[in-house]
Amino acid sequence: MSKIQNIGVLTSGGDSPGMNAAIRAVVRGSLYYKLKVTGILRGYDGLINADFFPMEGKSVANIIQRGGTILKTARCDEFRTPEGRAKAYKNLVESNIDALVVIGGDGTFTGADIFSQEYDFPIVGLPGTIDNDLEGTDLTIGYDTAINTVVNAVDKIRDTAESHDRLFIVEVMGRDSGLIALRSGIGVGAEAILIPEAKMTTEDLVERVEHGRKDKASKIIVVAEGDEAGGAYNVGEVLKEKFPHHDIRVSVLGHIQRGGSPSCADRVLASRLGVAAVEGLLAGKSKVMVGQINKEIVFTPFSKAIKHIDATQVTPAWLHLAEILSL
Repeated sequence: MSKIQNIGVLTSGGDSPGMNAAIRAVVRGSLYYKLKVTGILRGYDGLINADFFPMEGKSVANIIQRGGTILKTARCDEFRTPEGRAKAYKNLVESNIDALVVIGGDGTFTGADIFSQEYDFPIVGLPGTIDNDLEGTDLTIGYDTAINTVVNAVDKIRDTAESHDRLFIVEVMGRDSGLIALRSGIGVGAEAILIPEAKMTTEDLVERVEHGRKDKASKIIVVAEGDEAGGAYNVGEVLKEKFPHHDIRVSVLGHIQRGGSPSCADRVLASRLGVAAVEGLLAGKSKVMVGQINKEIVFTPFSKAIKHIDATQVTPAWLHLAEILSL
């Protein structure tokens, strides 16, 4: 029989749509199993400063449809230090918190893994990031909403591009991973997609534009912010120099990709993983991220989850598809 009686829940790192649905599932899952649940504000900063409050069913009423996170989130350099983690552990013990559910991405899980190993403290993670770059789950919480936000925005950009015979370079999030750009680029019928994993140079892009269809009234190029070409503005300058007769514009979508009401897919995924995290802790799971692969719940060690998926193996087939469809 598990000795866990009080589960703490926090969100850390960049926010993603569906985090509130995950919080709701953790709280209601805990209450279902007759456990106490404690909210921790502002991620690991809240752990160090004992920013705790008891949660109940009413605490998570009417939040499943809301973007952001009611628990707030923050970066915390102090948690990177042994002294900071010692403060956090002391606060957890004094508050009778027996286990943690942490919702976030690779930085969140790196901290959780170190802390859990230092103090043998039960922790299960939920993959809350729009980047979809964690090993151990087909989709992360927030990715589906983010790519749909991009598609909706670029569809609108395509309308005005078509009206003016313009070429638009659209920059999306993805400093280390191009998976948002890759899938949304295919979804909007982009003429080219530039992502960190593909190593497409500006010379390659110039050739693509030069030899592309001449009868298209508009062209869309989707660029991940971390692409080696230097981002949308740098790509725009190169293309303006090579094609001075083209009307070229740049649009950086920015943080709208993190906001907004989560999609149904993200709400369901977050709900399923939140309850699975509670059940995993009660079953003795720790130092793991809970994910969904082929519709099945799986638990992946933090050390493996934070290594990211091997996107260099995933992207060639998708980029080949994008190239075919751009003709």
